[in-house]
Amino acid sequence: MQADPRLKALSEFLKSQRSKLHPNSVGLPSGSRRRTPGLRREEVAQLAGVSTTWYTWLEQGRDIKVSASVLDAIAGALRLNGDERKYLFDLALDNGFHPELGGEKEAVISPSLHKILEELKYCPTLISDRHCHIVGWNPAASHVFLNFEQIPEPERNLISLLFSKKELRSLAVNWAHFVKGFLSIFRAYYGQYVADPWYSNFIEHMAATFPDFQELWNQSEVSAAPEVMIEFRHAKAGKMLFNLSSLQVQGEADLRLSIYTPAPQTATEIKLKKLIEG
Repeated sequence: MQADPRLKALSEFLKSQRSKLHPNSVGLPSGSRRRTPGLRREEVAQLAGVSTTWYTWLEQGRDIKVSASVLDAIAGALRLNGDERKYLFDLALDNGFHPELGGEKEAVISPSLHKILEELKYCPTLISDRHCHIVGWNPAASHVFLNFEQIPEPERNLISLLFSKKELRSLAVNWAHFVKGFLSIFRAYYGQYVADPWYSNFIEHMAATFPDFQELWNQSEVSAAPEVMIEFRHAKAGKMLFNLSSLQVQGEADLRLSIYTPAPQTATEIKLKKLIEG
């Protein structure tokens, strides 16, 4: 029933979102003791104004016809935000990438992007593609995170590095929170490009290689551009606070800038300058 990765992802997403909602938060009585957290399927169906059977089929990952208006009602019932709503529509309406419509394109860092990396001297910055593969960085990023030059190009996947490199595991004070921010971006890409078999293969590989990946992947939200504050405990510089801004670059390559701006009224920028200037 769920051989199609798109339908499997849709099923998992609906179950996850349903489990996060408490009946009282959507105006429903708690009722008798519940075996599992969250709303029941029939309650979601009731809130969305659809039959329980139809919603059950949708959540089971059956290949059934859906309309934008009904999906909008489902999104409202599950209290989805803008990014989550887009993820639902991409999966349910099969709006994602189809390999036959275009092959992989090598990421090219334009002169303007090179200039941005140079100018952001005291803001660690990474450029990644839709697979979260790191294709560009500035010296500040190498000083704070890793010396990416020493990592073979095929291994420069940001998601993989977060789990495999002990330096990154020990860097963030709340590593799980740090990882889930990037997984939320990765999930947004997944919804858009779910037909690309690379994603399913990568997720399967990560789950088999890193025991804690699956749990964090299941907990991750959907966010195309999260803005969060991250606290690092750098081995040389000590406590550092950064505001992360994630910006998508317009163009066919689907690149993203992840910019870590030193938090104001902290010693982070001073510490970073000392790291860079030696």
